[in-house]
Amino acid sequence: MIKSMTGYGGAKGEVQNILVSAELKSVNNRHLDTSVRLPKSCLFAEESVRSAVSAAITRGKVDVFLTVDTSHADEITIAVNEPLAAAYVAAAQTLFDQYGVSNDLTASMLLRMPEVISTERSDADQGAMLEAIRSVLGEALVQFDAMRSREGEKLHADILGKLDAIEEMVGRVEKRSPETVTAYREKLLARMNEVLGEAGIDEARILQEAAIYADKVAVDEETVRLRSHIAQFRSMLQGGSPVGRKLDFLVQEMNREINTTGSKCADSEIANTVIAMKAELEKIREQIQNIE
Repeated sequence: MIKSMTGYGGAKGEVQNILVSAELKSVNNRHLDTSVRLPKSCLFAEESVRSAVSAAITRGKVDVFLTVDTSHADEITIAVNEPLAAAYVAAAQTLFDQYGVSNDLTASMLLRMPEVISTERSDADQGAMLEAIRSVLGEALVQFDAMRSREGEKLHADILGKLDAIEEMVGRVEKRSPETVTAYREKLLARMNEVLGEAGIDEARILQEAAIYADKVAVDEETVRLRSHIAQFRSMLQGGSPVGRKLDFLVQEMNREINTTGSKCADSEIANTVIAMKAELEKIREQIQNIE
């Protein structure tokens, strides 16, 4: 089944105490254009994210947003500045020895002294962060792909309906085309009768002129090719993505056959049918711009 280039997907998850949130959204684009937004601490994962996106998507402008919270995975250690602590203890002892003041220095008081202790945070391992990002991004891509598939089903049904309409109009052209030759022959015969009167009419010449006209306005080749293109279009739609570019080319070929049909036939009924076919084909052209 075909897929739309427009979609959205999001997921949140926790892997090894690393919290990750991933969002993807896309719009139409001729080629794949991926924009990735990551925290500075996770820029090392950008290439991996791009690879995951390109493996799942072939066309479209895709924006990827990732947030990573490693605060629960970081390890916090407390370090004691032993030389400074020893200096504080020595200073307290000096005051006691020289001035006889009470030496009531305690460990808790010492810990409150400036710069005696410091905290250090050990960042989460890059491998763990990359694993978390890949896992949550994978879930977001599944959601993203599901939405594109749902949109693709709607496009598929709409385009099939328009193809049916065009095929029905092709049948009307095929039916009307021989009638225009008969009408031309009758019109020519009436005109010759009016001009020549009782002088007589050359039936062979009438048949010859009608044959020349029939060859000139024959659209059998165009209608056969149109039916072939319609069948191929249906087959491509059923085959699945990515087929957007192929369908775009096929629409151009169909448009060429319809234009040729219109230029060959001077009949007003066929001309109106050709205009209606072009209108339906233009709607199809607009729709396939959304197809991957």
